Amino acid sequence: MTRVGISIGTSYDIGGPGGLREGPRRAVSQAAAAARAGLASLTVGDHHATPHGYVQNVPIMGRLLADWPGPAGCLFLVPLWHPVLMAEQIGTLAAMATGPFIVQAGVGGGAGQFRAMGVDLTRRAALFEENVRMVKALFAGETVDSAVLGIHRARMATVPPEGVEWWIGGGVPRAIERAARIGDCWYANADLTPETAAEALAVYRDACARFEREPSRLPIRKDVLICERASEAEKAGDALMAAGYRGFERAAVAYGDPAGVAEQLSVLADLGFTDIIIRTMASAPGLGPEAEDRSVELAGEVQSLLSH
Repeated sequence: MTRVGISIGTSYDIGGPGGLREGPRRAVSQAAAAARAGLASLTVGDHHATPHGYVQNVPIMGRLLADWPGPAGCLFLVPLWHPVLMAEQIGTLAAMATGPFIVQAGVGGGAGQFRAMGVDLTRRAALFEENVRMVKALFAGETVDSAVLGIHRARMATVPPEGVEWWIGGGVPRAIERAARIGDCWYANADLTPETAAEALAVYRDACARFEREPSRLPIRKDVLICERASEAEKAGDALMAAGYRGFERAAVAYGDPAGVAEQLSVLADLGFTDIIIRTMASAPGLGPEAEDRSVELAGEVQSLLSH
């Protein structure tokens, strides 16, 4: 069975008609659409010091959990977080969520983002591993120290009541192997095509065998646009791709009507991916803002088709 979840995009233009309130409004609206569609999970991303509007992960997830009935989680760019603060935020969100909280962990990138947060980009891999070690120990109820981070005798009581799932992201072999070594699963990148996803999945499975690990699931993120009429989605999607949409290849995204998108994504299910985490392709030309929510609602039909 293939599950379809949603990663809600939280970048937005603060110069739009909704101003600073537009991003949170859109996130709440998409979450409501995902609930109506019966999607399997809901997550949000993480980014800092952006030149555009960006709704931060912890506060918006707290708001969404007021209405979201299922499994939930957040991406954390781990090197940019103090591990005690990160653990406390996750523990609090997990106490409001259903089931194990999903921690999508990434090393992050962008020299400007790291400079703004006062973190050395060249140390991000080492900081990632140390921070994950610390957070795991705190969740185990341990009192922890870190000479690397200057932390002494840290502890916390608000541990996730049903535990967490560590989805470790990464695209290069070293990062994929790290996911096999310290994660519950590898979280495959949105830019992968079926061909490159198969190659990366082979790297991951080989690493799992070497570390004697069995992944809890195999999730991959995909940008999609779903409309009731295939022609409408194809017109908008083709225009986005012609404009260089995120530098992605056409095979890395899926757009069309529910049946067409399910067919495009079924290749990933056949490879063994158990969870396809969608994000609606933003700024589709010719489509109004309501199309974003409708795309999420129609993802429920895609999930039903992939489950048969």
